[in-house]
Formats: sequence, structure tokens, C-alpha cells
Amino acid sequence: MSEASALRIATDIGGTFTDVASFDSTTGKLHLGKTLTTPRALVDGIEAGVAKANARFADAGLFLHGTTVAINTMLERTGARTALVTTEGFRDIYEIGRVNRPDSYNLFFSKHVPLVPRESCYEVAERLSAEGERLKPLDEEQVRQLAPRLRTAGIEAVAILFLHCYRDPQHERRAKEILQELLPDGFISASHELSQEYREFERCSTVVANAYVGPKVKRYLDDIEQRIGKGGFRGDFLVVQSTGGLLSANRARSECIRMLESGPAAGVIGTRALAAALGLKGAIAFDMGGTTAKAGVVFDGQALTTGTALIGGYEKALPVQIPMMDIFEVGTGGGSIARVEHGALLVGPQSAGAEPGPACYGRGGSEPTVTDANLVLGRLSASKFLGGEMQLDTNAAMNALRTKIAVPLGLDPIAAAEGILRIATAKMSYAVKAVTTARGLDAGDFVLVAYGGAGPLQATAVAREIGIRRVIIPHAPGHFSAFGMLFSDLRYDFVRTWFTALKSASFEDLEAIFADLEREGRDAIAGAAVPPKEVVVHRSMDMRYVGQEHVVTVDLPNEYFTTRDRAAIKNAFDQEHQRRYTTSAPQESVEIASLRATVTGVTAKPPLEKTATGGDRPSATALREKRPVYVSASDEFKEVPVFSRPALLAGNRVMGPAIIEEYASTTVLMPGDSLQVDEFGNLSIDVGETK
Repeated sequence: MSEASALRIATDIGGTFTDVASFDSTTGKLHLGKTLTTPRALVDGIEAGVAKANARFADAGLFLHGTTVAINTMLERTGARTALVTTEGFRDIYEIGRVNRPDSYNLFFSKHVPLVPRESCYEVAERLSAEGERLKPLDEEQVRQLAPRLRTAGIEAVAILFLHCYRDPQHERRAKEILQELLPDGFISASHELSQEYREFERCSTVVANAYVGPKVKRYLDDIEQRIGKGGFRGDFLVVQSTGGLLSANRARSECIRMLESGPAAGVIGTRALAAALGLKGAIAFDMGGTTAKAGVVFDGQALTTGTALIGGYEKALPVQIPMMDIFEVGTGGGSIARVEHGALLVGPQSAGAEPGPACYGRGGSEPTVTDANLVLGRLSASKFLGGEMQLDTNAAMNALRTKIAVPLGLDPIAAAEGILRIATAKMSYAVKAVTTARGLDAGDFVLVAYGGAGPLQATAVAREIGIRRVIIPHAPGHFSAFGMLFSDLRYDFVRTWFTALKSASFEDLEAIFADLEREGRDAIAGAAVPPKEVVVHRSMDMRYVGQEHVVTVDLPNEYFTTRDRAAIKNAFDQEHQRRYTTSAPQESVEIASLRATVTGVTAKPPLEKTATGGDRPSATALREKRPVYVSASDEFKEVPVFSRPALLAGNRVMGPAIIEEYASTTVLMPGDSLQVDEFGNLSIDVGETK
């Protein structure tokens, strides 16, 4: 690798802004850039952000990328025309699904809508038993005859799902070879390449989603690679997975579904690094950008993950059966549109995005948003937004609030703006509860790490809503997800279904399966262009009490397998079950459903820089101004001090109400809040009691 490889460029594309962090490991210099996302050509925003971060593609050895393109393609239903090829007799497996009915008395309930219509589902003669025995060979001629039908139907992508192929993928592998040969321009995806777990509907939904987003994601990655190549980039292009680990761009082109939560996952990785530096055992990563708010959890030093995610909400969800960060997302961000329907005030999930953006952006938007509400209440500065690079139009924001919200509801525009923020806070607190309470965790036991351009604006309000007593605003919160990518490692996750009773499980067989999974991960890391400092392996198992349907994933230290300690494994499961569901049954027998191995290639990390030390009181130069800010209904507008964050030093204290401004974000302290700058320049806030 050349000397130029010391520079790493990390880019995170959100719905409203594109963030860039460039780090030179030789000089230790970190530069940040932020630009509006360019929906028509996303790579244009990347180029502009890299330039603002004082970096050049030609000087970089690593280009790290996180994006919402895969998840947005699914949610917006803008993917490829896709076909499903499945085992004869199982054409309707995708449409039937699990028949979830969470609200039994909802007369307007509608089940999930498949990404592939029934007329695009095709059957092929083949069959394996649940044990992997070949009951009927693959009819290769049938597969060949499908090709002209798919071509005539205008199919761009094909998903292959054969029954029990997780036991033996030979039939899927052969069908893919045939279709790829006859449809060379088609995107062909087989389920065993993504998941080797049981549950046919979940695997079917996963492979269909991968095929559906595949052509668009592949074109997107090709476009980026070509553009940065023209800019002189000759290094390694890595994509952030939904687990927060790094994946080669080549592999990401075929396993696109692993990118679903790539940007948000990087923020959780950054939170984990920050928590480790500060000695925090538990932290909630709260990311509020222009379009959505997301939450994830760091517990006992580890970012919590899940083996299956539901995309699109529980009642209409399409499951995706891949390891990913356990992140919950709500459609509430700075650009979320407020509206009145049937006399009620609603906020989101529709967003003004980057084009046209909130009304105050002056780019043609006329709908009131959360950002407009913050501006009207004085919490944002019209002249200091993005360091003064972007002027906001207060009159446009006020007019939008008055005409679209205040007049229909018979309210004062200020009361309407406060109502928008209260509703947004309630919705965002639900995201935090979903990753804590739903896992049997008490949110009040955690520190809230708030980032994203809008996160610090709402952080203390969200903390109050759910009883969190401490909030941390990291350095450069508006770029934190891009910054978090610099702390990502090479990571490969593998899972294999293996049903057996724990009490009779053979440790020789267990070791053989784990060794096989871990060997695959080590081989993948060995082939990576980025040599890791070390390779770390973690094992876990999906387990359940005999007679249960659903499993609990239990992390297990390697020593349990070395010592063959069944009792320790059983006890670990009982404890996890107790924590998750507040009940356990130590006297009941347990069975193993699946084995999981995570192989991580640990990369070099940038150091967290310490900031200069000052006294308790900020210097006179740190105080920018005092301006009227709507603090609460009881205080209404009052003169509030506004501080410049770059001028705050370690040890400085600020009492609320106050505003702290920086280039890409604004932090709001409410009455009773107390802030102290820590040694790394983070804003540590003790949340006051609600009035």
C-alpha cells in the first residue's frame, strides 16, 4: 500500500444531508464536510462533501460508504421488476407469510404487500427433506424453459428460494448457474447465499428483497466507483453493513440487502467507541437527521444486534433474515412535514427532504416541518445555520406554520410550533423505548448519546420524556455517523440451523460446525485488501425451551465449548430469557435451533482527541449573543445565552436555558439542565426535572 493510503474518507448519505469525514492516520488530522444530498445524482453530493472536508480521492487509500439507498428502495417500492422461482407447490409461500394480526378488531387492517406479484412467481420441480435428503432432483430443463418467459415478462431480477436449501444448497446453486447463463444481464440471487437458517417465509422475503433492490444498488455502487476512479482513487472501496462491519464493494453488489441500515449502524459503532472511551457500560445511540430518527443500544460494551428485522412496521412488515444492528426507526426528522388531518395535528413520516426541503430553506418548499418549528421558536439561528453557509427564511417558516397548521386548528403560530415539537418528541421517544423496553432494558439506566444534525436539538426533551438523566452530545454530532465508520471493522456473520437438544448435543459436532463457519470468515478477511490488526471470533446460539416456537440468541464465551460446560450454556440461556421476558424456567429442557459465528478483523482506529482545559465558566469569547427563545409555555420567549461550541473548553459549565451552536448542529438546554464539557470536548448534560 502506498503512503497515500494513510488517508481514509468516510461518507454517509442521508435523506437530507450528505456527511463526509476524512482522517489522515499519519498526521492525526480529522476534517469534516457537510452538503445537501443530491437525490438526482447522489455521487454529486459526495464529491462536494469530500471537497469541503479538504480531501481528494486521489490521496485516499480507503473509501468507506454508508447509504440509505437499499432501505429507501424497499420502502418506496422503486426496485426492479422481480420474479420468484421456488419449489413446486410452494408458489404462494411469499404471499401467505405469517398472517400477523396484531390488532384483532381493526376493520381496516391490511396484510403485507409482497415485492413480487403472484403472476411473477414460478414453480420448479425439486424437493429436499428437512434433513437435507434429496426427495426429487432439480428439473434443469424446467429451469431453462423459464428463461424466455422471464425475458418476455421484462424481468430484471430473479430470486431463487427452494425448500430446505439451508441443508443443501446444491439445487439453488445449479438453478442460479443456469439462469445466469441464459439471462446474463439479469440480477440472480439465491437464498442460501444470504441465509442458511430455517423459516421458509423469512428466507423467501430476504432473497426477494435482495433481488428487488439489487439492480438499483449495483448501478449506484458502479456509479460511485467510476466517479471516484475518475477522481484518481486507487484504494479500497468498502461498504458499511447493517451490522456496522465493513464489506467489500464487490460483495455488496451481490448481497445488497446487507446494506439496509449501513448509515445508522455506523452511528451505533461510533457510540460504542465513545462509550468505551468514557467508561460507559450502557448507552443509547440516538440519531436524528433530516428525514428520520433512529435508536440503537450499546449494552455491556457491545452494540446489540438481531438476526431478523421487520421492514415497514410490524403489521405490514417484510422480514429480512440477516444479522443487523438492532435499530428502530421512526419517520420523524428535521424535515418531517406537519399537517392537519381530521382536526388532528400529525408530524411525519412524509419528509420535505433536501429538495425542496423545509419552508425556511427557501428552495421552493411550502410545507411546515420540525426545522421550521425550531426556527420560529428561536432555537435555530437564521444566520448561523451550517456555520452561516445557508441562510434560513424565518418569514417563510412562520407563513407555512400559520397557513397550514395554526389557522386550521385555531392556534397561535407559536403554539402550533410548540405542538409540532411535542408530537415529534413523543414519536422519537418511542424509537428509544423500542430498543430498550422491548429487550427488557430500562432506558433510565442508560446514557443518551445524541447526534445527527437535529439530534442535539431534541435530545434533552426526548430524555425527559422517558426518564433518562444524562445526555452526551459528541464532537461534531452532525457528522457522527460518517465519523463512526472510521471505527468500523471488517466483519462477517454466519449462521447455520442445527436442531438438537442441548443435553444430548455432541460437542465434537458443535465444534466442527463452528470451525467451518469461522474458517469461512477467516478466509474472507484474509482476502481483504485491508490487513486487520487481529482477528476476533464470537460465538452465539439461538436457543429455546422445548415446546417453544421462538428463539433467544445467547452470546457464549469460547471457554464454554473448550470446557464442554453444558450447565453454563443452559444458565446463560436462562439468564437471557429472564432479562428479555422477566421469566425463565431453569428446570425445563432446552434445544438449540441455530449456531452463529461472527468473525471480526479489527482495524486501526483514529484516537479520540482531547480538548484544551478551561475553568468552570466559559470565556467571554464563547458567548456569541443573547436572543429570544421560546423556552416553555410558562416562560414563553426569554433572552437566552447562545454559546459557540468551538470556544468551549474542558471543564466549562453552562446552565439551562441556553443554546450551544456549532457548524452542523445546535444543542438546546432547557431550564434545569446542567452541561459540562468533558476532556474529549463532549457536552455532558445532566437533565433537569420537568417543570
